[in-house]
Amino acid sequence: MDILTIFLRTVLIYFVVFLMLRIMGKREIGKLSLFDLVISIMIAEIAVFVLEDAAKPLTYGLVPMGTLVLIQVLIAYITLKSRTVRVLFDGKPSVLINKGMIDREEMKKHRYNLDDLMLQLRQNKVMNVADVEFAILEPSGKLSVVEKEVKETASLDPTIKATIRYEGLPLPLIMDGKVQDENLEKIGQTRFWLKNQLQEKGARDFKEVFYCSIDHRGRMFLDRKR
Repeated sequence: MDILTIFLRTVLIYFVVFLMLRIMGKREIGKLSLFDLVISIMIAEIAVFVLEDAAKPLTYGLVPMGTLVLIQVLIAYITLKSRTVRVLFDGKPSVLINKGMIDREEMKKHRYNLDDLMLQLRQNKVMNVADVEFAILEPSGKLSVVEKEVKETASLDPTIKATIRYEGLPLPLIMDGKVQDENLEKIGQTRFWLKNQLQEKGARDFKEVFYCSIDHRGRMFLDRKR
């Protein structure tokens, strides 16, 4: 394969892909919707296909890429006019935390686990679920967080704070109904102590609790299974 041919085809395909992404719009540069992601991946794959085999005419790559861009622009125009089509292609936001309570069913629907939730809350600089009023999973996969205007500051019991030796991020004590014994050890407490705290909040058993955490000031957050 002639080196000069490879060089020229590479330069040409680069500018073609660059132009097509510009035509698709600035929103492609940011968080992609599922539809936009599929289009972008297909354009990249077609570009590689054309570069790998210099014997194939360039039109074998340019025509499919142009078709994909045309489809994207057409669908983008239609979604401007119709919310139904927009929801069909882009999806709609999902409320994972509603008025301070975790929506377990909504999380299950999106196969979204507690570790995913904790990760994205930290990315939003929110370290404690107890401080969240609303958490909305956007169609792009980004989590939008609205914190409570007045954050809780009181402990369950003045004696609890004194017994906690752990200083740092809030620790999960129960996740999906399972006690996190290693975190109980970090705060110097036992399952017996934890069960007493849960009973004071109306939960009779660990399995009734979807998520429970405690911070270094002794504030406990509890979300029961519904």
